[in-house]
Amino acid sequence: MLPTTLLLLLGLLSPTPPATGWSDAEYAGSLTDPELDEVSGLAASRVHPGLYWAQNDSGNPANLMLIRADGTRVATYHVTGATNTDWEDIDAFELDGKHYLLVADTGDNGGIRETLSLLVIEEPKTIKDGDSLSPAWTIEFRWPDGARDCEASAVDAAKGEVLLISKKRVPPELFRLPLRQTAGIQIAQRIATLPGIAQPSEDELTKNPVYGRYRSQVSGADLSPNGRVLAVLNYHSVYFYVRQPGQDWPAAMTQPPEILHYPWLPQAEAIAFSVDGSSLLIGSEQRPTPLLRFHVKQ
Repeated sequence: MLPTTLLLLLGLLSPTPPATGWSDAEYAGSLTDPELDEVSGLAASRVHPGLYWAQNDSGNPANLMLIRADGTRVATYHVTGATNTDWEDIDAFELDGKHYLLVADTGDNGGIRETLSLLVIEEPKTIKDGDSLSPAWTIEFRWPDGARDCEASAVDAAKGEVLLISKKRVPPELFRLPLRQTAGIQIAQRIATLPGIAQPSEDELTKNPVYGRYRSQVSGADLSPNGRVLAVLNYHSVYFYVRQPGQDWPAAMTQPPEILHYPWLPQAEAIAFSVDGSSLLIGSEQRPTPLLRFHVKQ
């Protein structure tokens, strides 16, 4: 019999608390390759089973890396005509029978960027280290009311939407943009705020007055393969927001999330469901760093 959470993620059962169905964290591997120096996003490949796409943060080349779940790099692809201004997340999805990646160039630590971009790139069918990829289209956008930092994205292909979550606002804000190619600069639409994100405790602030206040900030996100569970990562937990059949995300955000705590990582910013939704991989931006994996309980 399939476990309850897996049935939910496959869309075969009414929602139950997702966090209760996950195993304890296990060591999956580590990021030690110099080309994986500052990983801020992970996405399970739809074309190459068992492999994941990763990208580095700002100040690095405009490259995408294909890796194993243990952190071993398989191939590096250069994205032509693109600049890694501040790449913060990556998502994999299927649209019109093709498999794509979306790279969120949305980081803005200083709150100064007027225009941001989402790069949509078709997944290569062959694995070839050193090969090049070109964006199929680019979504240029602005926030509706001024600059903000954003390190978390997810693609809801069935709805034709990109979901973006602000990092430093309290509570975090949820925005959407059209996924398909559209002329001109788009304006992100704010549709909800995320409830239940725990703010730093007095103990955290006392132990580390500088960095303790950052631990609640949202650093990554991924959508389950069936589009029902939005996993939102910050520096100490994963928050699961579950959408009922026929429900939109604003309605889903009226309910508190389930919470999955993970062992300490130096700067966790990457999260990805496996293609079947049965496991969850979490990585850190600092190298060397372990990769943590949770499994749906059997």
